[in-house]
Amino acid sequence: MKKIYRTRASILCGAMLIAGLVVTPCYAQPAAGESEIQLSGGFFRAQGAESGTASADVSYGYYFRNPAWQLGLRQGLSYSFIDHGQDEWLATTIPFLNYHFYGLSKDDRFVPFVGGFVGAIWNDDDVTGTLGPTAGGKFFLNDHTFLMLSYRYEWFFNSFGFSGVTRNRADGNHVVTLGIGFLWD
Repeated sequence: MKKIYRTRASILCGAMLIAGLVVTPCYAQPAAGESEIQLSGGFFRAQGAESGTASADVSYGYYFRNPAWQLGLRQGLSYSFIDHGQDEWLATTIPFLNYHFYGLSKDDRFVPFVGGFVGAIWNDDDVTGTLGPTAGGKFFLNDHTFLMLSYRYEWFFNSFGFSGVTRNRADGNHVVTLGIGFLWD
């Protein structure tokens, strides 16, 4: 059964990538008012370990009147498979604000960005706040499709006071994401 799901997921990812490559290349920055959706996923299992984690993210972004600025919402789900124990899941709901640096590559084929986020990580037992910086880049395959690589650092807090964040600043997560994105009017 697991093999069927992996095969379907591989076919879907391959089809999305091919669809993005078939369109005539034309690289341009997003226009004011355009929307974007990004899809990404991953799986982690350490060598010799009896557990692993699968994760998926989907995000929606909107470009402002100045298209260098983007406001969005990321929803993620992470599921840990634990042999000889109870599986666990975590969801993330994170609003974000990014600034894109246009004009650094020919035809803006590669567009780096920086930003920040604040949101919540939750499951059926607990809710924890998270915030932090993010940075990355989008490599445009054409004017509506791109591959994205990003890094974010997540700090966690249980109260909205500054002391709640600084007390936990060394206990955060490093998160690297690779995904595909699509723009539309």
